[in-house]
Amino acid sequence: MNHFPSTSWGKPRNDALDPYASFPIHQGRPQTNDVFADGVQRTQQPIVTGTSVLGIKFKGGVMMAADNLASYGSLARFKDIVRLHPVGEQTLLGASGDMADFQQVKRLLENLITSEALQDDGHALNPSQIYEYLSNVMYQKRSKFDPFWNAFLVGGLDHDGEPFLSYVDLLGTTYSSPSLATGYGNHLAQPLLRRALERLGPDGYKNLEEDEAKKIIQSAMRVLFYRDARALNKFQIATVTKRGVEVSEPMEAPTEWGFAEGLRGYGNSDETY
Repeated sequence: MNHFPSTSWGKPRNDALDPYASFPIHQGRPQTNDVFADGVQRTQQPIVTGTSVLGIKFKGGVMMAADNLASYGSLARFKDIVRLHPVGEQTLLGASGDMADFQQVKRLLENLITSEALQDDGHALNPSQIYEYLSNVMYQKRSKFDPFWNAFLVGGLDHDGEPFLSYVDLLGTTYSSPSLATGYGNHLAQPLLRRALERLGPDGYKNLEEDEAKKIIQSAMRVLFYRDARALNKFQIATVTKRGVEVSEPMEAPTEWGFAEGLRGYGNSDETY
């Protein structure tokens, strides 16, 4: 039976002369790699991308924030993209970089969670285990010179209730910290997050309340909107606590641009640099 509808169904079969190259003369059977691989393409560079993701530990949980913009190059193209994704019941994934690759990673993680649930052994994957899996996936893809063009934050609560927050990128680079950021936020927002935690002592996150963590995150997102040309003042904040994973509705940080009129070289000002 012919199992290749895209090449031969509805057409006369001729093993000796096959213009569709689905039945090689020397073998007389389909070569699926030759037939279908021509249409397979690999991402050579990010196309539609998201910018920074911020993460911070607090007393009893982890909080992340990411805006809803996916840029097509320098064009602010999609303004309703969700880049914070729950994985299971106690894990949260935040993604920057290529959105198509992010979609594929979500499929992989959903399959992983489904496979674990089908075992029906009472065990659920915790954030550190999901992070180890994702780290191996990213390193394996990098080793094949076909990376997922992303940087991820993985956060949640481990089985002992301890907050977990770690980073992994397209090279398979991994590390953990009480506060993390990807993209441009690693340069602008991370110092703000670190300073806020350092004020609270060596293990500052253990003394940081959820409401205060939210204020810190909102302030950092406002700075990114001011300074990052690929950022949008429409973002979501997600938390992982004993209540589970909660992703907020899109919100905006209060901003003020009136001061720009007093800057030299801005707008219709007569002053020049």
